Amino acid sequence: MGTHEPLGRRTFVVGASTALLAGGTVSGAEAAVVDGPLPDFHPALKDALTFPLAWGRSPIRDFRAWRRAARATVEEHLLVERQDETPYAPQIGGRAQGEGYTRELVTVSLTRYERVRGALLTPHGEGPFPAVLLLHDHGARFDIGKEKLVRPWYDDTRLASARAWADKYFSGRFVGDELARRGYVVLCLDALGWGDRGPLAYEQQQALASNFYNLGSSLAGLMAREDQRAAAFLAGLDRVDARRVAAVGFSMGAYRAWQTAALSDHVAAAASVCWMTGLKEMMVPGNNTLRGQSAYYMLHPGLARHLDIPDVASIAAPRPMLFLDGGLDTLFPAEGVRVAYDKLRAVWRSCHAEERIRVKTWPELGHVFTREMQDEVFSWLDDVL
Repeated sequence: MGTHEPLGRRTFVVGASTALLAGGTVSGAEAAVVDGPLPDFHPALKDALTFPLAWGRSPIRDFRAWRRAARATVEEHLLVERQDETPYAPQIGGRAQGEGYTRELVTVSLTRYERVRGALLTPHGEGPFPAVLLLHDHGARFDIGKEKLVRPWYDDTRLASARAWADKYFSGRFVGDELARRGYVVLCLDALGWGDRGPLAYEQQQALASNFYNLGSSLAGLMAREDQRAAAFLAGLDRVDARRVAAVGFSMGAYRAWQTAALSDHVAAAASVCWMTGLKEMMVPGNNTLRGQSAYYMLHPGLARHLDIPDVASIAAPRPMLFLDGGLDTLFPAEGVRVAYDKLRAVWRSCHAEERIRVKTWPELGHVFTREMQDEVFSWLDDVL
């Protein structure tokens, strides 16, 4: 017999995975959670994700039929019922004048569960106007939601926080106010946990999501349904040209923007800044998603058995879509962004609409939505709307 080196913990971990995949048994002492925190057999779980409903892989060959099937699959995994019959019952108040536009606070019922307050900005002049559903980010900052993107004329305390946020991420601009000055109706509402619907504490997010699941519902599903309904509400306003409604967002708001475009025919175009990746490429050691907490706002359990992240966004094809990312963004590894962009371009190309999708990485930027990026979004909106 030859000599053997002592087996370290990692050797046992790899052996445990091999035994499990081979149908063997592993004692509790040999099993492990690794890489902060993933099950040690996470590579096998990744390999099992083949995204069989993705366009081009699905047996459905007609694109319109595929869109219907893919959207139905996403909606099933939201776990939150559609709210189409719930009256919006809007209430308008807090009116004030901006530079070339009117500011209003609007309260609406997006679901049958509660009322939601948001900011509604309307350009001066004769409508109907093009419109933007503006979707705020996460940022682990909960005292402000809509105020991150629309200057809060109604609250000096929130104004101080909002200015600091705009300085950090938006080159000192309030993106919603800029859009209104440029002739767009803007609607920006608080997601659950932010602004008037918070503030939530960071370490409470996972428990909140768990409680939704225990109640047969979903935190991420609620946000998706609310955004879907907000798009329909905005498109239905007399002051809005229903054919020219876009969804725009940064970070979690970017995720919300392309998700809303995928789920709502009221959205004619979407611009998403700093949230696009392949799922497998995002689920790597050190990525923020592995911490749980914030990830639960973007987690639809079981959906990855059917569709990758860019596959869901592709449901919006062939409508115009813009994706911008920072090359130094640590939240979304460059390989994940590249994989996602390749998938997206392939779908639009298959629809003979490659000119309607624009993807761009800013190599010198991180997780930000700078003045230059904003100007590109504004110019793109002018072109497509």
